[in-house]
Formats: sequence, C-alpha cells, structure tokens
Amino acid sequence: MSITRTGGLLATLVALCALPLPAMADELSSGNTAWILTATALVLFMTLPGLSLFYGGLVRTRNVLSVLMQCFAIACMASLLWMIIGYSLAFTDGGGANGFIGGLDQVFFANIAENTLSGDIPESLFAMFQMTFAIITPALIVGAFAERIRFSAMLLFSGAWLLLVYVPITHWVWGGGWLAEMGLLDFAGGTVVHVTAGIGALVFALVAGNRKGFGTTAMPPHNMTMVVTGAGMLWVGWFGFNAGSALAANGDAAMAMLVTHISAAAGSLTWMAMEWIKHGKPSVLGIVTGMVAGLGTITPASGYVGPGGALIIGISAGIVCYYMTQAIKQKWKIDDSLDVFPVHGVGGILGTLMAGIFASSELGVFSGQGLNEGMTIISQLGVQAVGVLATATYTAVVTLLIMKLVNAFVPLRVSLDEETEGLDLVLHDERGYDL
Repeated sequence: MSITRTGGLLATLVALCALPLPAMADELSSGNTAWILTATALVLFMTLPGLSLFYGGLVRTRNVLSVLMQCFAIACMASLLWMIIGYSLAFTDGGGANGFIGGLDQVFFANIAENTLSGDIPESLFAMFQMTFAIITPALIVGAFAERIRFSAMLLFSGAWLLLVYVPITHWVWGGGWLAEMGLLDFAGGTVVHVTAGIGALVFALVAGNRKGFGTTAMPPHNMTMVVTGAGMLWVGWFGFNAGSALAANGDAAMAMLVTHISAAAGSLTWMAMEWIKHGKPSVLGIVTGMVAGLGTITPASGYVGPGGALIIGISAGIVCYYMTQAIKQKWKIDDSLDVFPVHGVGGILGTLMAGIFASSELGVFSGQGLNEGMTIISQLGVQAVGVLATATYTAVVTLLIMKLVNAFVPLRVSLDEETEGLDLVLHDERGYDL
C-alpha cells in the first residue's frame, strides 16, 4: 500500500472518530415502547371493565348500572382533564412553585409530537400511561359513596378532586416535587393512588352519611360471579400497573411483576384463613378482597423489594386490612360501602411504610434492591412516614372543601325515597336486569 493511500485512510479514520456519538438517552427503544403500550392497555383494563364489574357486583340489584355508569363516565372525563391540564401540572417543571405543582408547558399536550421522547419511549405513550392512573384513582372512590350519590354531584366532585388532589400529589412524588426530593419510595402509587383514594373515600363516607338501613338491613352483593370476574381482571391488569411503572422491559419490571403476584396470592389466602377461622367457612368475597388488599399494599414497594419481602407484605395486608374492614363497619359504624379506605387506604399506608423496610439489602432472604445511598431503614421510614402524613392530611382537607363546594351547587345525596327506588331508575331511567 502506498504512503499516500495509507495517509488518506488514517485521515478518514481520525475524522470518523471525531464525529460525535449519538446520545443513547435520545434514542427510542422499541422493546420498552412495546411493553409500555401493553402495560397502558392493562391499566385501563383495570378500570374498564375490571373495577366496574368488581364494584357493580358488590352493590344491590337496583344500583348496578349506576356504578358501571360512574366508572365509565370518570374514565372519559379524567382522560380529557388529563389532556387539557392535568398532565402538564403533574409532570412539568413548576419553576418557583417550591415543588408543589408543575407548570403549563404541556397544556392540551401542546408540545407532544410523534417523535417527542420521555426517556426512551414516546412522550405520548408516557402521558397515556399516566392517564390510566389518573382514571382509576377517582374511580376507586366510587366504592365509598355507592348507592346514594347524585350522578351530577359525582361528576363535579371527581373532576375537581382529580385536579386539586391527585394532580398535585402526583407532582410531589413522581413529577420532581418535594417528596421526590426527600427520597420517598413509591414505585407505582402507594401514596399517589391508594392513600389519596382511601382517605378521600373515608372523608366522603363520613360527610355524606350512611345508606338508608345501614347496620340494620342486610346489603349483600347482588352478583358474586360479576365480583369474581372483575377481581380477576384487576389482578391481571395490576401487572401493567406495577411492572409497567419500571417504564422499561427489564429486570426491574420482571421483579415488580413477580412480587406483585406473590403479594396478591398471600393476601388472598391470609384473608380467607381469617374468615375461615372466625366464621367456620371460607368466603369467595373474602378471598378476592384479600387479593385486592395484597395488590394495593405491594404497589408502592413493588419496584424495591424481593420475593421474601413481598410474602411478608402480602400476609400483613391480609391481616391488617381484614381487621380494619371489620372495625370501620362494625365498631365505628362508617358506611364506606365497598371498603375503599380499609383496603386501599390502609393497604397503601402499610405498603408505603413497609417499602422503607424491605427495600433494604441487609435482610437476608427478605432483602430488596437496596436503599438509596446514605439512607438507613430508620431514616427511610422517616421519609415514608412524612410522605404518608402529608398525603393523607392534604387529601382529607381538600376533599372536604371540594365536597362542601359541590354540595353548595348540587346536593350530594339523592332523597331517601329515591335511594329506596334505586339509582338505576331514578338517575338513568334504566334497569340493570329486565328478565
């Protein structure tokens, strides 16, 4: 080879080496995108039809359509509110707002295009994935006021609650807000979803009052087949909820899916055993309610704990949520109709606190993926407790204010005669069953 040709080759190699390398973070991952597309569909599946059927089967025959209608309408309304302003306030930088609320850069999804990325997935997909969380959270509260609330009041309350409670707390925890800065561990919504929905449900039940005949008239589920069908859909959909929160198709997502399943199974069997011991027979309602408790409790910890920790979390959920359900209805006489607070609220609080323990890598077979640098179990528990207290306090106060405001324009409750006739006919002029 001639010297001239050799020199030219070397010059070309030098020039190629001098070219800037592409930024890996700015490249779309087709594998991660495919998984989050699937996870997004799974999370929507949790509300429509999962939660809808679960709640619909639990109420009495004359109110089944009202519950299905409420869940469906919330899904539609929350989607539009999320697009118009919710996503922007939750996930953009709020500037000098001290970590409380985001900004207005993405109002109406203004700057989201086909090639706009969030990490290595399309931002449109990230916004849609988070939209499904915004849908299910106010829909969970439906279980607290089932069978006695006006549809118009429900719409006003749910829309205001989404923007004034869910959106700010989402920013605190997942949008770079002040709890994120503190290092709160909430992988998939212990505080953001379950504590907010649970506390909101408790406040609503207390202020709205009990159903006519509560405590003196039996109010059993009208269709347990529907309940079990919805529960199964929730279990499957929850894999998108928790494993999808890894925002990647990787080992974190796989472990989140595994621990989610373990906790659900442990919560189911524990709750079933508690009822079996107390009443002499295992109930179908008990085993599916224990499943929901196990799922809700593992949610904040699912990205941080291992299988051993998940087992303890699931068993704890079955025991604690079972006793809290009994206390709410029998001891304190609070008509949280479908047990939103004792299952989701208490489960979310328990799971958020236990994440601070079982995330530790120093617990042997019960170890997790490790705490953040410089954190101990005690210090992490302190952060988790602050997150729970701040979320619960803010949610309680704002929920009460929203209820008072809505009631000033539209009475929250139907009349006693209307409640007796049933919301299906009174509010929608339809029947769930006409055989």
